[in-house]
Amino acid sequence: MPDQILYLYGGDRPWASDTWVTSDDRVRGGASQSYLTVETPQHARFHGHLDTTALGGAGFASQHSLGTLSLNLKDYEGIIVSIRGPDEADGKKYALTLKNEILPRRDDGREQSTVSWEAEFVAKKPGDVKLRWADFKPTYRGREKNDAGELDLGDIKRVGLMMRSFFGEQEGDFELHLFSISAFKLVPYETDSVDGDEKQHLKAPHGGSEESVGKEKWWKSLLCGLV
Repeated sequence: MPDQILYLYGGDRPWASDTWVTSDDRVRGGASQSYLTVETPQHARFHGHLDTTALGGAGFASQHSLGTLSLNLKDYEGIIVSIRGPDEADGKKYALTLKNEILPRRDDGREQSTVSWEAEFVAKKPGDVKLRWADFKPTYRGREKNDAGELDLGDIKRVGLMMRSFFGEQEGDFELHLFSISAFKLVPYETDSVDGDEKQHLKAPHGGSEESVGKEKWWKSLLCGLV
């Protein structure tokens, strides 16, 4: 079955750098830094440097959507991250993040922490990475939060890209080239919607091909004309 795509970024919704916001561990005393660079309307680059020394092995660098979204993705089955060339991606582990809640900023201007729903993926090579809803796990400040309930697909307020150390697993420069981020759902082929009687006419007897069925009908028509 083919996929039906709803582009969130890229595709028919061209990338724009002013729709993304930086959120790095510098707000907590870290030294990591990330960028979302739009090379063309169909090509964005999430890149930067992940530092794990300042925070004792921890660290994160991320970009997220500007403002508060109101995405209803109930009819979809997950998210596709479409990775483009070079021929080999950097092989590092990234996370796509979703949020249902965004709280007012604190008095010092910093954002209050809320639950993020993260789906991890490794950028091994160009191509589509499918992240189904079951792949998204609730986390709070990088740690899994099992009592968070369920992700509300009808009210996604934020989409983000994150590079983090995963508690010491990785560090250093990173670079992820992207075609698009989109929601997807499977759509049946037209023949899947044909009713039972019509499907019988499409099937060849005894495992024969559709071509043989057509020939059989032709011979029957010819014989009927001769009788």
